Amino acid sequence: MFKLIASILIAYSPAFISGGWRMDRTWYSNLIKPSFSPPAWIFGVVWSILYFMIGLSLYCFWKADNDFEQKKLGYVFFLIQLLINAVFTPVFFGLKSILGGLIICILLAIFVLLTMLEFYKTSPIAAYLLIPYLIWGLFATFLNFKIFSLNS
Repeated sequence: MFKLIASILIAYSPAFISGGWRMDRTWYSNLIKPSFSPPAWIFGVVWSILYFMIGLSLYCFWKADNDFEQKKLGYVFFLIQLLINAVFTPVFFGLKSILGGLIICILLAIFVLLTMLEFYKTSPIAAYLLIPYLIWGLFATFLNFKIFSLNS
């Protein structure tokens, strides 16, 4: 039970870290956005579900019977993608950097994919649980690109 709770808390850490960041919602609402841009409230709902699935993924990977040396790279990629995830809000909303947000989105998609590939070696279900995260990350990257191109 400890591993499950710890995994979920670790997965939500980007929300805890960036959640206290002061966001200028007026700035975001005044940006020109593409027609497929979801309403702002959707992001909180989606991220709540994704963080839970990311936590379950970490739990499945952590409880797999392989030794730490075999799983070390998976943990490294996982932590990197969490850190990248955590800096999006301060960069995009805090610094009001659409380009910075786009770069972060690209890096995040790369490291989520790398995490999935490493997790798959030990626990395929851990990798599969990250598929919605990757899809959302790719969507966010495309959305961010369109916002950048419409506002540059």
